[in-house]
Amino acid sequence: MIGVRRVPELWRRFDVTVRDLPLGLLLLAGSLVPAFHNHGTQLGGLPGRPFDALAVVAVALQCLPLAVRRRWPVLCLALVSVGFAVDQLRGYHSFAGTAVPVALLSVGSHLERHRRATALLFSAAYVPLAVALHRLGSGAESPGEFVLYYLALALPWGMGAWLRSTRAAEAERRRLVAEHTRAAERARIARELHDVVTHHVTAMVVQAEAARYLTAAPDRLDQALTAVTDTGRRAITDLRHLLDLLNPDYGTEARTPAVGRLRTLVEQTRRAGQPVEFTEEGTPAESTGSADLVAYRVVQEALTNALKYAHGSRTSVQVHHGAREITVEVSTDGSGSRAEVAAGSPGASPAASPGGSGRGLAGLRERVGVLGGDFSAGVRTGGGFVVRARIPARSPS
Repeated sequence: MIGVRRVPELWRRFDVTVRDLPLGLLLLAGSLVPAFHNHGTQLGGLPGRPFDALAVVAVALQCLPLAVRRRWPVLCLALVSVGFAVDQLRGYHSFAGTAVPVALLSVGSHLERHRRATALLFSAAYVPLAVALHRLGSGAESPGEFVLYYLALALPWGMGAWLRSTRAAEAERRRLVAEHTRAAERARIARELHDVVTHHVTAMVVQAEAARYLTAAPDRLDQALTAVTDTGRRAITDLRHLLDLLNPDYGTEARTPAVGRLRTLVEQTRRAGQPVEFTEEGTPAESTGSADLVAYRVVQEALTNALKYAHGSRTSVQVHHGAREITVEVSTDGSGSRAEVAAGSPGASPAASPGGSGRGLAGLRERVGVLGGDFSAGVRTGGGFVVRARIPARSPS
């Protein structure tokens, strides 16, 4: 059964000329069967005559060029037309005349350049053939019948042109889908880089600034510099992990942060000088899809904003693991204007947000929305800001 299924795949590996040749051979064999002699297309009303050597040549000219009907469609149509002209002028009326509409269909479908010129050239070549057949047939057929046959030949050409335009539209659709997919992937990578780099670099900047004022306390200075070093190492580790995710052979299961990473994240923020109260309730499910990763990013972005815009203010992180969802709430005390910046308020002053782009919160809102959850970030009554997220568990990655 497996071998039978592989036959179409193996057949598609052959050159297109090899794949088109059987049609020409089948038509050639059928045209040479005596029972089919003089039972093909009859144009001009000429009496039929027995097959001879020239008849075989005419049949071969009509059938064998079909092997190149997709590779060289104009050449195929030219050879088939010559064979058809000999066939009709000599009165063989062979079954091979069926190759003419096939060649026209192929030209309409596969010719990419000079389509109009080709149509005009072959239309002009049809005129002397029709005149010669009309004279040899002594007017057995009226001019209107020649015109009708010409219109009948235009039908397969038009069908081929329709197939070509349909194929081009499908290729354009696939290109747009691929372009959209690449853009979405670039946006996802940009969000990951923003989350990883912004948090760690912000922590390092805050720690380094604090170290400038600890030169008189060597022990505390050493602790601050050690914290900067540890944060840098964690940034490198997270960046390597992100780059590993870009490897197509990398497993998707490693995308979720390891158990306990939230506590490590909170501890790192504390060492940067931010007082953080952390509460984690419930037991994380064994399989939550992307929910754990998104919850981690929500806490990471909220703590980064707290370090930037409310440094030193009390911050609370509450995470609850439920059977069907994970809820996250991060709140920070702070002044009104800086809280607006941290929460991404539309009324925030750009001058109050040095380097802030709003990309982090916007990316989080999109991530949570993709998983079917709810996300909000805003200024609290009385000052400060709060970030809330409800993330359905077991959502597909």
